Amino acid sequence: MDLNSARQLLNGGLLRSIDVYERRSGVFQLIVPIMHEDGDMVEVYLQDSPAGNETVRLCDFGLTLMRLSYTFDPSTTARQRILDSILVNNGVTNDGGNLFLDTPRDRLHESILQYAGCVQKVCNMRYWSRETVRSAFYDDLRDYVIESLVMYNPSPDISPIPDFPVSVDWALEHNRRSLYVFGVLGDDKAKSVAIALLEFKKVSLSFISLVVHEDMEELGHREQLYLTRNADKQYPSLADFKDGGLTDINRLTAVRG
Repeated sequence: MDLNSARQLLNGGLLRSIDVYERRSGVFQLIVPIMHEDGDMVEVYLQDSPAGNETVRLCDFGLTLMRLSYTFDPSTTARQRILDSILVNNGVTNDGGNLFLDTPRDRLHESILQYAGCVQKVCNMRYWSRETVRSAFYDDLRDYVIESLVMYNPSPDISPIPDFPVSVDWALEHNRRSLYVFGVLGDDKAKSVAIALLEFKKVSLSFISLVVHEDMEELGHREQLYLTRNADKQYPSLADFKDGGLTDINRLTAVRG
Protein backbone atom coordinates (compact mmCIF):
# COMPACT_ATOMS: atom_id res chain seq x y z
CA MET A 1 0.00 0.00 0.00
CA ASP A 2 1.25 3.50 -0.84
CA LEU A 3 -0.05 6.93 0.15
CA ASN A 4 -2.28 7.28 -2.92
CA SER A 5 -3.96 3.91 -2.35
CA ALA A 6 -4.42 4.76 1.32
CA ARG A 7 -6.12 8.03 0.38
CA GLN A 8 -8.34 6.23 -2.12
CA LEU A 9 -9.50 3.91 0.62
CA LEU A 10 -10.52 6.95 2.67
CA ASN A 11 -12.05 8.86 -0.23
CA GLY A 12 -15.67 8.00 0.26
CA GLY A 13 -18.64 8.82 2.47
CA LEU A 14 -17.84 9.57 6.09
CA LEU A 15 -14.22 8.54 5.57
CA ARG A 16 -13.60 11.91 3.90
CA SER A 17 -13.38 13.44 7.37
CA ILE A 18 -10.29 11.31 8.11
CA ASP A 19 -6.89 12.54 6.97
CA VAL A 20 -3.86 10.30 6.46
CA TYR A 21 -0.10 10.78 6.70
CA GLU A 22 2.65 8.36 5.74
CA ARG A 23 4.90 7.76 8.75
CA ARG A 24 7.17 5.26 7.03
CA SER A 25 6.94 3.02 4.01
CA GLY A 26 3.65 1.14 4.17
CA VAL A 27 2.57 2.65 7.51
CA PHE A 28 0.01 5.45 7.61
CA GLN A 29 -1.32 7.42 10.55
CA LEU A 30 -5.01 8.24 10.42
CA ILE A 31 -6.09 11.62 11.75
CA VAL A 32 -9.40 10.56 13.24
CA PRO A 33 -11.69 13.14 14.93
CA ILE A 34 -12.06 10.92 18.00
CA MET A 35 -10.46 12.03 21.25
CA HIS A 36 -9.48 10.66 24.62
CA GLU A 37 -10.96 12.35 27.68
CA ASP A 38 -7.88 14.54 28.07
CA GLY A 39 -8.23 15.88 24.53
CA ASP A 40 -5.49 13.81 22.89
CA MET A 41 -6.41 12.16 19.60
CA VAL A 42 -6.87 8.39 19.53
CA GLU A 43 -3.86 6.81 17.80
CA VAL A 44 -4.84 4.73 14.75
CA TYR A 45 -2.44 3.45 12.08
CA LEU A 46 -3.24 1.77 8.77
CA GLN A 47 -1.16 -0.81 6.93
CA ASP A 48 -1.52 -3.87 4.73
CA SER A 49 -2.75 -6.99 6.49
CA PRO A 50 -1.10 -10.42 6.25
CA ALA A 51 -4.63 -11.75 5.67
CA GLY A 52 -4.57 -10.73 1.99
CA ASN A 53 -5.09 -7.94 -0.52
CA GLU A 54 -8.76 -7.39 0.31
CA THR A 55 -7.93 -6.78 3.96
CA VAL A 56 -6.17 -3.94 5.79
CA ARG A 57 -4.93 -3.66 9.35
CA LEU A 58 -5.69 -0.99 11.94
CA CYS A 59 -3.20 -0.87 14.81
CA ASP A 60 -1.53 1.37 17.41
CA PHE A 61 2.05 0.00 17.65
CA GLY A 62 1.72 -0.37 21.43
CA LEU A 63 0.81 3.27 22.14
CA THR A 64 -2.51 2.51 23.85
CA LEU A 65 -1.11 0.19 26.52
CA MET A 66 1.88 2.48 26.98
CA ARG A 67 -0.49 5.40 27.55
CA LEU A 68 -2.52 3.34 30.02
CA SER A 69 0.58 2.25 31.95
CA TYR A 70 1.37 5.82 33.00
CA THR A 71 -1.56 5.83 35.42
CA PHE A 72 -2.76 2.23 35.71
CA ASP A 73 -1.13 -1.21 35.88
CA PRO A 74 -3.03 -3.59 33.59
CA SER A 75 -0.55 -6.44 33.94
CA THR A 76 -2.02 -8.32 36.93
CA THR A 77 -4.10 -11.41 36.29
CA ALA A 78 -7.52 -9.96 37.17
CA ARG A 79 -6.96 -6.75 35.20
CA GLN A 80 -5.49 -8.71 32.29
CA ARG A 81 -8.67 -10.78 32.14
CA ILE A 82 -10.78 -7.64 31.96
CA LEU A 83 -8.50 -6.14 29.30
CA ASP A 84 -8.74 -9.35 27.28
CA SER A 85 -12.53 -9.23 27.58
CA ILE A 86 -12.64 -5.68 26.19
CA LEU A 87 -10.46 -6.69 23.25
CA VAL A 88 -12.40 -9.87 22.45
CA ASN A 89 -15.74 -8.07 22.59
CA ASN A 90 -14.44 -5.55 20.06
CA GLY A 91 -12.68 -7.99 17.74
CA VAL A 92 -9.25 -6.56 18.55
CA THR A 93 -6.10 -8.66 19.03
CA ASN A 94 -3.18 -7.95 21.36
CA ASP A 95 0.10 -8.89 19.69
CA GLY A 96 2.79 -8.21 22.28
CA GLY A 97 1.21 -4.88 23.19
CA ASN A 98 0.28 -3.87 19.64
CA LEU A 99 -3.51 -3.78 19.44
CA PHE A 100 -4.73 -4.54 15.93
CA LEU A 101 -7.88 -5.19 13.95
CA ASP A 102 -7.86 -6.74 10.47
CA THR A 103 -10.82 -5.63 8.38
CA PRO A 104 -12.13 -5.93 4.82
CA ARG A 105 -11.48 -2.78 2.80
CA ASP A 106 -15.20 -2.24 2.20
CA ARG A 107 -15.85 -2.11 5.96
CA LEU A 108 -13.04 0.27 6.80
CA HIS A 109 -15.24 3.10 8.13
CA GLU A 110 -17.13 0.87 10.56
CA SER A 111 -13.91 -0.80 11.63
CA ILE A 112 -12.18 2.52 12.35
CA LEU A 113 -15.05 3.49 14.65
CA GLN A 114 -15.00 0.03 16.24
CA TYR A 115 -11.25 0.13 16.76
CA ALA A 116 -11.15 3.70 18.11
CA GLY A 117 -14.00 2.89 20.50
CA CYS A 118 -12.08 -0.13 21.79
CA VAL A 119 -8.96 2.00 22.35
CA GLN A 120 -11.03 4.50 24.33
CA LYS A 121 -12.44 1.71 26.52
CA VAL A 122 -8.96 0.35 27.20
CA CYS A 123 -7.60 3.77 28.17
CA ASN A 124 -10.63 4.41 30.37
CA MET A 125 -9.76 1.40 32.53
CA ARG A 126 -7.96 3.85 34.81
CA TYR A 127 -11.26 5.68 35.43
CA TRP A 128 -13.11 2.63 36.65
CA SER A 129 -14.84 2.90 39.97
CA ARG A 130 -12.76 2.26 43.05
CA GLU A 131 -14.65 -0.94 43.81
CA THR A 132 -13.88 -2.41 40.39
CA VAL A 133 -10.17 -1.79 40.86
CA ARG A 134 -10.23 -3.02 44.47
CA SER A 135 -11.74 -6.33 43.39
CA ALA A 136 -8.36 -7.26 41.90
CA PHE A 137 -6.52 -6.99 45.24
CA TYR A 138 -6.77 -10.63 46.34
CA ASP A 139 -5.90 -11.85 42.85
CA ASP A 140 -2.89 -9.53 42.80
CA LEU A 141 -1.76 -10.80 46.22
CA ARG A 142 -2.17 -14.41 45.10
CA ASP A 143 -0.14 -13.77 41.94
CA TYR A 144 2.69 -12.22 43.92
CA VAL A 145 2.79 -14.99 46.51
CA ILE A 146 2.82 -17.90 44.05
CA GLU A 147 5.26 -16.23 41.67
CA SER A 148 7.69 -14.38 43.98
CA LEU A 149 7.46 -16.32 47.26
CA VAL A 150 7.61 -19.82 45.78
CA MET A 151 10.82 -20.54 47.73
CA TYR A 152 8.72 -20.48 50.93
CA ASN A 153 6.36 -23.25 49.74
CA PRO A 154 3.18 -21.14 49.95
CA SER A 155 -0.01 -23.02 50.81
CA PRO A 156 -3.40 -21.32 50.34
CA ASP A 157 -6.44 -21.33 52.63
CA ILE A 158 -4.89 -23.06 55.65
CA SER A 159 -6.93 -23.73 58.82
CA PRO A 160 -4.52 -24.02 61.80
CA ILE A 161 -7.47 -24.64 64.16
CA PRO A 162 -9.91 -27.31 62.88
CA ASP A 163 -13.46 -26.00 62.39
CA PHE A 164 -12.45 -22.41 63.19
CA PRO A 165 -14.32 -20.24 60.62
CA VAL A 166 -11.37 -17.99 59.68
CA SER A 167 -8.55 -19.50 57.64
CA VAL A 168 -5.10 -18.22 56.75
CA ASP A 169 -4.89 -16.83 53.24
CA TRP A 170 -1.33 -18.09 52.71
CA ALA A 171 0.99 -20.14 54.94
CA LEU A 172 4.74 -19.86 54.31
CA GLU A 173 7.63 -21.87 55.76
CA HIS A 174 11.17 -20.56 56.30
CA ASN A 175 13.91 -21.73 58.66
CA ARG A 176 11.42 -24.16 60.23
CA ARG A 177 9.11 -21.31 61.12
CA SER A 178 5.56 -20.73 59.98
CA LEU A 179 4.43 -17.40 58.59
CA TYR A 180 0.75 -16.63 58.07
CA VAL A 181 -0.06 -14.06 55.38
CA PHE A 182 -3.46 -12.34 55.49
CA GLY A 183 -4.82 -10.03 52.80
CA VAL A 184 -7.07 -7.35 54.26
CA LEU A 185 -9.56 -5.37 52.20
CA GLY A 186 -12.08 -3.55 54.35
CA ASP A 187 -13.18 -3.47 57.98
CA ASP A 188 -14.94 -6.86 57.98
CA LYS A 189 -11.82 -8.74 56.90
CA ALA A 190 -9.72 -6.74 59.37
CA LYS A 191 -11.99 -7.79 62.26
CA SER A 192 -11.93 -11.43 61.17
CA VAL A 193 -8.14 -11.46 60.96
CA ALA A 194 -7.76 -9.79 64.37
CA ILE A 195 -10.07 -12.39 65.95
CA ALA A 196 -8.21 -15.22 64.22
CA LEU A 197 -4.86 -13.99 65.50
CA LEU A 198 -6.21 -13.87 69.05
CA GLU A 199 -7.59 -17.41 68.79
CA PHE A 200 -4.35 -18.75 67.33
CA LYS A 201 -2.43 -17.26 70.25
CA LYS A 202 -4.87 -18.72 72.79
CA VAL A 203 -4.01 -22.24 71.64
CA SER A 204 -0.28 -21.39 71.63
CA LEU A 205 0.29 -21.76 67.90
CA SER A 206 3.85 -20.87 66.87
CA PHE A 207 3.68 -18.49 63.91
CA ILE A 208 4.58 -15.06 62.59
CA SER A 209 1.71 -13.02 61.13
CA LEU A 210 2.06 -10.77 58.09
CA VAL A 211 -0.95 -8.60 57.28
CA VAL A 212 -1.09 -7.06 53.79
CA HIS A 213 -3.60 -4.25 53.36
CA GLU A 214 -5.25 -3.07 50.18
CA ASP A 215 -5.25 0.39 51.75
CA MET A 216 -4.64 0.55 55.48
CA GLU A 217 -5.71 4.18 55.73
CA GLU A 218 -9.25 3.27 54.67
CA LEU A 219 -9.80 1.04 57.71
CA GLY A 220 -11.74 2.28 60.69
CA HIS A 221 -9.78 3.38 63.77
CA ARG A 222 -10.85 0.36 65.84
CA GLU A 223 -9.96 -2.09 63.08
CA GLN A 224 -6.50 -0.57 62.71
CA LEU A 225 -6.04 -0.74 66.49
CA TYR A 226 -7.10 -4.41 66.72
CA LEU A 227 -4.61 -5.43 64.04
CA THR A 228 -1.80 -3.30 65.42
CA ARG A 229 -2.20 -5.02 68.79
CA ASN A 230 -2.17 -8.53 67.37
CA ALA A 231 -0.24 -8.68 64.08
CA ASP A 232 3.53 -9.14 64.01
CA LYS A 233 4.01 -7.12 60.81
CA GLN A 234 1.66 -5.00 58.70
CA TYR A 235 2.05 -3.59 55.19
CA PRO A 236 -0.09 -0.53 54.36
CA SER A 237 -0.43 -1.68 50.75
CA LEU A 238 0.48 -4.58 48.46
CA ALA A 239 3.22 -2.41 46.97
CA ASP A 240 4.80 -2.12 50.43
CA PHE A 241 4.69 -5.90 50.82
CA LYS A 242 6.35 -6.36 47.45
CA ASP A 243 9.04 -3.87 48.38
CA GLY A 244 9.89 -5.16 51.85
CA GLY A 245 8.27 -8.54 52.38
CA LEU A 246 11.22 -10.71 51.37
CA THR A 247 13.62 -8.80 53.59
CA ASP A 248 11.23 -8.92 56.53
CA ILE A 249 10.61 -12.65 56.18
CA ASN A 250 14.34 -13.36 56.29
CA ARG A 251 14.81 -11.04 59.27
CA LEU A 252 11.82 -12.32 61.24
CA THR A 253 12.78 -15.97 60.73
CA ALA A 254 16.54 -15.56 61.20
CA VAL A 255 18.10 -18.43 63.11
CA ARG A 256 19.85 -17.10 66.20
CA GLY A 257 22.52 -18.94 68.11
